[in-house]
Amino acid sequence: MDAESKSSTRGAQSLRRALAVLRLVAETQERGIRLVDLVAGTGLNRPTVHRMLQVLREEGVVEQDGETRRYRVGAELALLGMARGSRFPIRGVAEPFLYELAAKVGDTVFLTIRQGGDSVAIDRVTGNYPIQVLATETGVRRPLGAGVAGVVILASLPGAEATALAAGNARRLTRLGLTVAGLQERVEEARALGYAWAPMGVVPNTSAVAVPVVDELGKPLAAVTVAAMADRLSRERLPVVVTALRDTARRIARRRSELDGRRAP
Repeated sequence: MDAESKSSTRGAQSLRRALAVLRLVAETQERGIRLVDLVAGTGLNRPTVHRMLQVLREEGVVEQDGETRRYRVGAELALLGMARGSRFPIRGVAEPFLYELAAKVGDTVFLTIRQGGDSVAIDRVTGNYPIQVLATETGVRRPLGAGVAGVVILASLPGAEATALAAGNARRLTRLGLTVAGLQERVEEARALGYAWAPMGVVPNTSAVAVPVVDELGKPLAAVTVAAMADRLSRERLPVVVTALRDTARRIARRRSELDGRRAP
């Protein structure tokens, strides 16, 4: 390998490391993340992470809270994202169906997509039940499988691909109190059932259930989730909610296929 190729490889590695740091920062949203947690989450040494954060801060991609010293996503990154406002057409396709589902079940509905090894909530619609579970904000990135949406997305992928993604997220899953083996069990269960259910959700006394939205070939396009107070997603009511979710997922997939057919030459 010549000197130019070596330099190019080193540059790519640095960029990938910086993106790994940035993804962890993005996971924590407004609460931010400590330097020590970034070091633990990426496996990089402290001087390397600190140096990257300095550059990201200078560029406005990351900011640091003056009191807590925690790092958060900066305004520059949000502005860059605005350049592709139509980047997720599935959101526009799904939106009317999400509103119908929220009205039908009365609880909060989420639309989540896969982005690399992460799941990202891109839409959230509240229902009419007095207590709504706002377990996550739109734009939240989590390692695939950290929530029910990620589990059903993994369950819709070929087994080897799902296993590789889970293994690649091992360090991040550990930070969340999860294991690769435990996640694989949940994925297998979701693959058999066609949905993933968490009797106890991210927020205490809440529950969540998700189904995948797949195309004609079975490839996952997204996941639709209902989050509610735990007593509203009991084993007795679960089949009713799952049926509504599956109907919504089928309608989203069908509408997306229709629109794609119209765009085709």
